[in-house]
Amino acid sequence: MKTHQNHPFHLVDASPWPLTGSIGAMTMTSGAVMWFHQNNMYMFMLGVIIILMTMIQWWRDVTREGTFQGHHTLPVSNNLKWGMILFIISEVFFFISFFWSFFHSSLSPTIEINMMWPPTGIKTFNPMQIPLLNTMILLCSGMTVTWAHHAMMENSFNQTLQALFVTVILGGYFTMLQAYEYMESSFTISDSVYGSSFFMATGFHGIHVMIGTTFLMVCLLRHIANHFSSKHHFGFEAAAWYWHFVDVVWLFLYISIYWWGS
Repeated sequence: MKTHQNHPFHLVDASPWPLTGSIGAMTMTSGAVMWFHQNNMYMFMLGVIIILMTMIQWWRDVTREGTFQGHHTLPVSNNLKWGMILFIISEVFFFISFFWSFFHSSLSPTIEINMMWPPTGIKTFNPMQIPLLNTMILLCSGMTVTWAHHAMMENSFNQTLQALFVTVILGGYFTMLQAYEYMESSFTISDSVYGSSFFMATGFHGIHVMIGTTFLMVCLLRHIANHFSSKHHFGFEAAAWYWHFVDVVWLFLYISIYWWGS
């Protein structure tokens, strides 16, 4: 094995995880189609299990490279930062497409929905109830993740632990409230363009909250294992950026879909 290199960049070893991740994604999406059309969840759950196993082992390898083998040098960390920035920008445009669809349909409602917005027969959510509570939860979680970041830069182990734990709890609480809201909904994704726009936008945001909560939970476990220092903690920084992005998207969702759109 090569023990010396004349550059600061990390050339990763051959890894099976992109392949197993792709297989898991294909299995899960195919299983979702079976679930929707045949009410059979077995293939969907198999895909979820494959993805979870891939995530655990891929993240383990990246943690080993960065924390124990020292491969995440300054140029590598800068490249990781740019990769995360470009990923978040791509996610911004992903949500722009949903907002574009919503405003296209709401600002000029067609004859098929009686030229009204919300369409006839749609009973919208009260924006002053669960949606407002969820807004406050995400704003508070943005504060706690910032608290965790500053505590980490000041080498305060206990404060970082407390702030990260509270952030994870708030993320889980948001998801529980959104699930309750969906169960209480008087309309579904198939109820006109309003139902489609509402559940696509808020549903994908909910998935992003679950991903962000998982991201922060992994950072919490890594913090407990002393993987971060005040100078070397990009794994957590990336999670914080992602969480702030999730917060901002929710503010736009709340103002446009829950408040203005209702």
